[in-house]
Amino acid sequence: MSPLSTVRPRRLPPSGPPGPRPSRRALLAGAAGLLPLAASGCGSPETISSDPSELVMWYWNRSASPELLDVAAGGIPGTDMHVRADVIGTSFDTKLRTSLAGKAYIPDITYINSNNALYFTNEDLFLDLGELGADAVKGDFYEWKWDLGTTPTGRFCFFPLDIGPTGFFYRQDVFEEAGLPSSPDEVSAAITTWQDWIALGTELKSAAEAFMVNDAQNIYEGVLNSSPERYFDAEDTALYLQDGSAVREAWDVTVAAIEAGLTARIPRDRGTDQNAAWSSGRTAGNIGAAWWTQVLAESAPDTEGAWRLASQPVRAGNNGGSFAALPHTCKDPEAALEFLMWINSPENQALAYEDVQLFPSTPDSFTDLSYSGTFFGDQDPLDFFSTAAETVPTSFISTWETMISGTFTFEITNVETSGKDPERAWEDALSQAERVLTKRGVEA
Repeated sequence: MSPLSTVRPRRLPPSGPPGPRPSRRALLAGAAGLLPLAASGCGSPETISSDPSELVMWYWNRSASPELLDVAAGGIPGTDMHVRADVIGTSFDTKLRTSLAGKAYIPDITYINSNNALYFTNEDLFLDLGELGADAVKGDFYEWKWDLGTTPTGRFCFFPLDIGPTGFFYRQDVFEEAGLPSSPDEVSAAITTWQDWIALGTELKSAAEAFMVNDAQNIYEGVLNSSPERYFDAEDTALYLQDGSAVREAWDVTVAAIEAGLTARIPRDRGTDQNAAWSSGRTAGNIGAAWWTQVLAESAPDTEGAWRLASQPVRAGNNGGSFAALPHTCKDPEAALEFLMWINSPENQALAYEDVQLFPSTPDSFTDLSYSGTFFGDQDPLDFFSTAAETVPTSFISTWETMISGTFTFEITNVETSGKDPERAWEDALSQAERVLTKRGVEA
């Protein structure tokens, strides 16, 4: 059973109706083109299905509730259309972008992962859902999640699906044996700043020879994911180059944690080693999203009852979650939007959580959910993460961030695992980012 599973059976709800000019960099990107080059359709149909009453949706496994998709296959409530949902197994983005660029075999509805910013420079290939009336349900969603679906030019092209609010997972038994604060309230109070978190981790290392996290990237991303400022702003200003930037702060916090010896230095591709560290208590924590509750239960099942959740320093962040979009070739945009609003209503998001553990982006969903597990003792992770989601800041993720952020995590890992000088690593990250952006015709 999933650590966030529920035991109360549910029934399907009854059927019923459910800008500014582009910046110079965006124009450059549009000229260069971020979609893969492909031949035009050459007579191939733009849309996939010739059935005028059928909307084809692309999604990946477990990104939508099979139960709800079965209902939509029989008919979208309030419309004369139905949905044919096609699972795309691998290379989802490549397949979607190739179809869009080739102007052939394009789905009417597509899910898009948390990397929706990749599509900002080709936003004209998607419909503005705001113009179709999506704002009618805006108040149902966490505001920060809704805002992430808006492009820099102010078009609302990406409809919110699930989210990934974050917190600090920790082994209560290890903290208690080390003589440290151990209840969720005590730990939360002890780590209100990242400096506090490092100080507590230093005590943990000294008293229990245990690490706060497995790798430095976990810290770097944990800091940045909770910041309202990231790599760029909506005007494509490279914020990471400025003194005191959020990216530099995340870097400095992570370097301080590395130097304090708080990471177990276990690479992410060594899953067996990471699982063993969590199971043994050698690593007694992780900065993770709501979906990590299931990962943890599957990775360290023998530790049931030993883990707890504390608020991470400063505020919660977000890690993960997805969106839906309507390509400009959608054969019935109004019906497609009706489908998106129906399947993502608070009641249906609650059902999707029970079905495939997609954490809701609608606060009212939690009135229909309950937790009965014991993996976190008497603590309710549903209550924890739904509350944490209220503190996630509104932020902007740029197309360019998706292309350069990996250079920073690569270099911070070099600092952690090979002892590379932090300032040399920072300068190398800046240089590599500049090369990537220059190749794209972008001036940092």
